[in-house]
Amino acid sequence: MSSEAASQVSVGALSAIFDDTKPQTREPIVQCVQIKQLPSQQSHPERYRAVFSDISNYVQTMLATQLNPMVSSELLRKGCFVRLKSFQANSVKGKKILIILDLEVLEGLGVAEKIGEPKPLESKTDEDDKHQPTTISSNGFYGSKMSGAQVQSNTGVQSARPVLAAAHATIYPIEAISPYSHKWTIKARCTSKTNIKTWHNRNTEGRLFSVNLLDDSGEIRATGFNDQCDMLYDVFQEGGVYYISNCRVQIAKKQFTNLNNDYELTFERDTVVEKAEDQSDVPQVRFNFTSIGDLQSVEKDTTIDVIGVLKEDMGVSQITSKTTNKPYNKRELVMVDNTGFSVRLTIWGTTAQNFNALPESVIAFKGVKVSDFGGRSLSLLSSGSMAVDPDIEEAHKLKGWYDAQGRAENFSSHASLLGAASSTMKSDQFKTIAQIREEQLGMSEEAVYFSLKATVIYIKQDNMSFAYPACLSEKCNKKVTELDPGQWRCERCDKTHPRPDYRYIMHVNVSDHTGQLWLSCFDDVGKSMMDMSANQLMELFQTDEKAAGDAFQDANCRTWNFRCRAKIDHFGEQQRIRYQVSSANPINYSQEASRLADLIESYNVS
Repeated sequence: MSSEAASQVSVGALSAIFDDTKPQTREPIVQCVQIKQLPSQQSHPERYRAVFSDISNYVQTMLATQLNPMVSSELLRKGCFVRLKSFQANSVKGKKILIILDLEVLEGLGVAEKIGEPKPLESKTDEDDKHQPTTISSNGFYGSKMSGAQVQSNTGVQSARPVLAAAHATIYPIEAISPYSHKWTIKARCTSKTNIKTWHNRNTEGRLFSVNLLDDSGEIRATGFNDQCDMLYDVFQEGGVYYISNCRVQIAKKQFTNLNNDYELTFERDTVVEKAEDQSDVPQVRFNFTSIGDLQSVEKDTTIDVIGVLKEDMGVSQITSKTTNKPYNKRELVMVDNTGFSVRLTIWGTTAQNFNALPESVIAFKGVKVSDFGGRSLSLLSSGSMAVDPDIEEAHKLKGWYDAQGRAENFSSHASLLGAASSTMKSDQFKTIAQIREEQLGMSEEAVYFSLKATVIYIKQDNMSFAYPACLSEKCNKKVTELDPGQWRCERCDKTHPRPDYRYIMHVNVSDHTGQLWLSCFDDVGKSMMDMSANQLMELFQTDEKAAGDAFQDANCRTWNFRCRAKIDHFGEQQRIRYQVSSANPINYSQEASRLADLIESYNVS
């Protein structure tokens, strides 16, 4: 069988892919000589690397995620023979690599040991690479080539940008884009568009907006700044399909996106965007749903998609951010599904204001963040989106279930039921960290007070985050800004001071025998824990950084009796429970022995 298979292999085809002077094989047949899973990343799908041989040469490849089932089912395995139906060629640091987008395993050719002694493809010189066009075998995967067009600016004046010539505009899939790919064009649907945001700092100010782009292979985020923001903001409309080229590709900033892509795009001066007339070959929003019943097994802060029936709309309310003092509109929804569970889901801003879905509508949410508030709750991110009564199979099934039986069901919540006594807990009642979490202390409308005996294991100190420069005016304590050396400005007092008064604002990780917890500590507590003022510690950092580091080490591994306050805190569009320390005292071992003796006595059964 191996000799028959060898006769089918497209000898020399891999070399030709990277050299357009050689005859090309449209769908080369090669042997898989190695396959390996790459190290997994949190919340990312598995990725596999394969080595393919055409007997003369072998090449490293990256498999697109849609091919993962072939690997997990062992259809694609070492020694088998495949037909490469769609791929992209790249050169990374002098090494040739293929991104495999589609292939067919030729089961009739069986499995064999490596045939021949293939050699690695040799790299060309940099000068050669400048003249080396990337060769792509698309087999229709990328869609048709586009006709020449130019982007229209929001003023209606034709932009003086390059024309997308039909002869050079082969459409790439989003998944194939990387910093190493050049001269690509994608055809993608805009699934969401943010409002224009502004920023200000001491030297500059600017504007930006972002869009999420989707095609058959995946999704990617793209951002336009300043002139590109003005030029392209009105060009993009949610739901529209566009041809896009000439963008900068960079590593994705995961804190700003919920998309599963290691890269993101930035629009530049010569970026070209054209609305596509034919939109039929680009999918609508793609979902990867987690059921409401499975939320308990999802880690906190994970971003997911969810679909459910709107059971209750609690209306719009407004909160004020403690950090920016800006008001935020929020709307809380209760969603249910056929797992018998309900969950509270919060939407924000204009989305909350303009929400008009009727109760019992089916709503699909893309990009919601999982919180442990209330056991489990959800929050729609600014980069997320929602679709009311979408025309998808999951929505039709939910609607049928709800009409048939769901309307009469009693739904369970992930929230732990809090005793009425939790909100009136005495401040001297000791709790373990496990009890604090299990009892969800701080989730009621009023603050909850408790005591905690715990050991400091880490004090956050990166970027001098343990203290802030405060105003010298009596009872002000507001943060001041350094305008010039010796000039610190307080906006509240409308005064300039020659120096700031540094005050502690520490984030401390503490531990007991049941777990770990982050506590917030202010100036008085910080002085006790560090045995010096924040001014003294900042001065120590400037004169002897090692001694300052030693001061933090000395503060670790010390056990304190903390008196704490737990309260719901609103941070931007997120809700969380904040544990704030009101006082910290060293252990009084006589009192501690009496307390433990009383605790042991309470367990005795007469």
